[in-house]
Amino acid sequence: MSSGFKRGRDGSVITVFDAAEVAILRSLVSQILDLIEPGETGDDPLERALGIGPSEQSADPVLARLFPSAYEDAEQSAEFRRYTEATLRDGKRADAQTMLDSAEPGRVELTPEQAQAWMRALNDVRLALGTRLEVTEEVHDEIAEMAEDDPRYPAYVTYDWLTYLQDTLVRALW
Repeated sequence: MSSGFKRGRDGSVITVFDAAEVAILRSLVSQILDLIEPGETGDDPLERALGIGPSEQSADPVLARLFPSAYEDAEQSAEFRRYTEATLRDGKRADAQTMLDSAEPGRVELTPEQAQAWMRALNDVRLALGTRLEVTEEVHDEIAEMAEDDPRYPAYVTYDWLTYLQDTLVRALW
């Protein structure tokens, strides 16, 4: 298993992955890219130019978690979403693509900008997986008590590993 991220002397962030770890990361981030399609905009040319899109919150719990309501008031939240979600989707897709492009077996050295993109992309992958698994704060206790032949075990261990990677990346950046 990866030893996590470490800060390089020049401000870069370094880790070492084996082929299986890269395959997992690529699979998960590819699923995020598939899920977060480019932001939709209206038919009006000005709306397209400004990235103004639909205002409905997704019924998919993962998308609702990745793009939460900004306000408790549904009308205010819908208006905020209309002006921001397409751009947020584009940013999440760019971060995921950066991770996909730079994840490779062996030594991986990330620039500070790439490391920031990885941090955001790892967060999105963890949020998506955690939502699907209905992860609670007791996740570590659940994993410790879960039998290895439990069909949920690989997904929970993957979630735990992603948490570890994100933690070491945050520490390497700060």
